Formats: sequence, structure tokens, C-alpha cells
Amino acid sequence: MIRITDLKMPVHGTEEQLKKKAAKALGIYVEEILEMQIFRRSLDARKKDQILSVYVVDVEVGNEKKVMAKVKGNNISITPDLSYAFPQGRAECKKRPVVVGFGPGGMFAALLLAQMGLKPIVLERGGDVESRKKAVSLFWEEGRLDTENNVQFGEGGAGTFSDGKLTTRIKDPRCRKVLEEMVEAGAPEDILYDAKPHIGTDLLQGVVQGIREKIGSLGGEVRFFAKVTDILVKDGGVEGVVLADGEKIQTNDVVLAIGHSARDTFEMLYQKGVLLEQKPFAMGVRIEHPQKMIDIAQYGDAAEKLPPGDYRLTYTTKKGRGVYTFCMCPGGYVVAAASEEGRLAVNGMSERARDGENANSALLVQVFPMDFGSDHPLAGMYFQRDLEEKAFALGGGSYTAPIQSVGGFLGISKESPRVCPTYRPRTKEADLSKIFPPFMTEALGEAIPEMGKKLKGFDREDAVLTAVESRSSSPVRILRNDHGESLWAKGLYPTGEGAGYAGGIISAAVDGILAAEKIFQKNLK
Repeated sequence: MIRITDLKMPVHGTEEQLKKKAAKALGIYVEEILEMQIFRRSLDARKKDQILSVYVVDVEVGNEKKVMAKVKGNNISITPDLSYAFPQGRAECKKRPVVVGFGPGGMFAALLLAQMGLKPIVLERGGDVESRKKAVSLFWEEGRLDTENNVQFGEGGAGTFSDGKLTTRIKDPRCRKVLEEMVEAGAPEDILYDAKPHIGTDLLQGVVQGIREKIGSLGGEVRFFAKVTDILVKDGGVEGVVLADGEKIQTNDVVLAIGHSARDTFEMLYQKGVLLEQKPFAMGVRIEHPQKMIDIAQYGDAAEKLPPGDYRLTYTTKKGRGVYTFCMCPGGYVVAAASEEGRLAVNGMSERARDGENANSALLVQVFPMDFGSDHPLAGMYFQRDLEEKAFALGGGSYTAPIQSVGGFLGISKESPRVCPTYRPRTKEADLSKIFPPFMTEALGEAIPEMGKKLKGFDREDAVLTAVESRSSSPVRILRNDHGESLWAKGLYPTGEGAGYAGGIISAAVDGILAAEKIFQKNLK
């Protein structure tokens, strides 16, 4: 097939118009195009009076060599082969590999191991999607937290209760494999070509179930409420794992995809002598605005005809500290995301339609090891806990979230937030500076007005801040070698966000695939 890039169209142009534009670029009649596939679609909103859709398409023609010999321009080339190539050969594990955690990293490690014929056993401390939905609903409605089955733990990991955002900065060809598997499991096909793909939490729940069922059909096994409390090692290599109920499972290959909220597991790893190191991360608040305001700021008069608008803002303070928005959820909700008693954390979530009244985004300040106050490998995790405890106390307990208007936080208005907070179960107006160390309060206070210069209305006084957004990434890295194995023991593969090697659904899933490939190569016959 032939790939054509940079095809610009009116936002509501038809597929037939796109095909005509592709034919013109190739210098052929439209009837000569046998098939056309959209590879990428993005929105160019730089000129609000002329917003365009920009396409990359792949077309099939009858005489490809003849057409390619005549075309001119850097935007036309032969379509590269992006299909996933499984490692060659046949592998055989004497003991079934074990995957600890069923978030994106563990899920795709398990899926690839199953596709390679290695029949993995997945051990997930939380519940399946259906039980998670019930537990999370009870938490959001009544403030009753299940510490083992919640927004952080369970089938699909923390991403199951999120926007299902699939954007990534990595260029690994395995990204395509991840998207294709998601589509096969029930995700919308547009995630294959939208420049900013998202599934939405309502659809993502079915997708993760579909992937689990595929793993089972290939001989894998997924066990829920199966918390790993110990890793057995002999002669420098993994020998098995121990579950909370005392059960021992023998294995020589463990994919450790625990996510960044498994704090008790991090403590167990530290006590056993697993090599860990501090890692910079970011913390802050969730900021909410009316979605219509964001749409108008981004699209002008065309806002009503376009999908809900999003944004990504960055700022470096005068003292050199980065502040940025993260995981922006158009038409979404701020959600209670705690996983420990007496500690309050928030996150953002959107459904597929993104039709909520508010837009929300994490607004984060960079936190470095020098800020932790200790050289302990888990000092960043304890830093997170400290702020979560302060947020819990400031809200008055029962997972009531402290909120403050932007005007109040900046000290320019004592007005209550008029943007209605979406967090459940409850909110309470409070002084958020009581949660953060001075460097974070100062950085947020400096950044918000500057970001308002980049996105009109971002610093509006009645926007609402909800604290504390603390789980953006892992504060710990589990050290591993070039073979993906822990430096502590052979056969242990720290993987994904929790291990400190990924930053989102797609990058974590790709890291899981890489771990599966390493296990396959290690066990080649």
C-alpha cells in the first residue's frame, strides 16, 4: 500500500472527499483506489477561523510501482509493515510463569505469554471488574473504602477508572499491537488512528474483561483476590511466590507489575533487599473548569461543532521547578482514588462520550529526591503518604475532599468555588496551602496565572481545586538489568509504572510485552 501524509480536510469532510484528495495527491483517478485506510487523524486548531482535520491514509492501487514512479513529494511513501512479529522458536517453561498484577503491564505480559504458549498464572490482589464497580460505587457514595478492591487495585489496574487515554510519547512499534488487541477486545476502532485516542472508563471495563477471556482461552489463568506477600529466591534465582493465605506457587519467572500504589508490596521488597532507588515524580491538585469554557478557548466559534476540547500546559517557575497539567479529562469527573485508610487521593475520569459539565486535569509540581528529606529508597512514597494524610485530615475525615477556589488559593478572592466540584462522596472548603510544603504552594501559585495567559480562563477565580493528586507516577524504581531482570534475583521482571519504567496505559502495556519476550527468549528450547 501507499502512505500519504498531511492530507488536510474540513472537519466534517466525508470519506469520499478524502479519497478524492488522496487520488489527486497520487495523480490518479479516484476509481483506481481499490482500498483506503485511515492511519492517523488529528485536529489542527491553530487558526480558529479555519480548523482542519489532518489525515495520514494508506491506499491500495492496481499498479503500485507505476504510481510510485510518477509521484513527487515527501508526503508519499510505501506503507511500512507495522504488524507485530512474535519471537522465533519454541519456548518451554518447566514451571508456569507468574504475573503479579493485572493492570496494563501485567495484562499484556500475560496476554503475550499466553499467545506464545507459556500459559501464565496471573495473581491480582483486587477483584474482577464487576466486583470492583460495586466496591468503588460504595466508596464514592458512602465513603466506605475497601483497601484491596478499589480504584487502584483490581482488574485493569488504575487505568480502568480513568479516561482510558491512550496517548504516549514512546515510538515503540509494539504500541500498535496493544491498540489492535484492545480493538479486538471491544474498544472502538478509532483508537487505531485518532492522534489522541481514548476509550472511556465505561467501555474500558469491557475491554479488560475481553483481554482476560482471551488469556484464559489460550491456557492462561487469572486469579483475583490473590495478593502476593513474599517472593521466594534460591541461589540468586526466583523459586516461587507466597500468597496472603499462605499458598505457595512454584515458578522461575515472575513478572512484577504491581502498579505504583502497592505500597505494602514496596515495603516487602525493601525488607527482602530488592534493589530500589528514589525516583522523581509530581504531585498537586485537580483543577476543574466548565467544559464549554475550554471548548471556546480552544476552538472559538466552531466549538459547538467539535468534540470536547482538551489542553496540555507546562510552566517552569523562576526557581526552575516544572509545573504541568496531566491526564486532562474533557467532560469528566474528579474521583476518590484512595487505597489506604486515613489517606486521601484524587484522580480524573471520563466516560466515552465525555459529556460531563466540567473539564478536569491534574495540575502537578515536580518533586525531586532532594525534596524527600531522606535518602531512604521509599522516602518518596512516605512523602506521598504524608500529603495524603494531611488532605484527609483537612477534609475532616470520611474521605471528604478539601477544595478551594483558584481565587482563594491565589489570595485574590474569598469567594467560594462556583464551578461545582464533581468529587464524591463529599467536599469541604479549606485552605489547601495547609497540605503542601511551601515550595509546592509557591509553584502552583506562580504557575496558574501564567497558564491563564496560554489558555484563556484557566486562572478564572471560580475554578475549583481539589486535593490531593498524588498518584501520577511511581516514586520508586526497581532496578533491573538489560535483560529486564531485577538486579536482586534472576527471573524477577519489574515491569510497568510501579517499577518506574512506564508512564501511562500504552507504555506500561509495551513494557509488559517486553517482559514476556524476555521470558520467552530465556526459555527457548
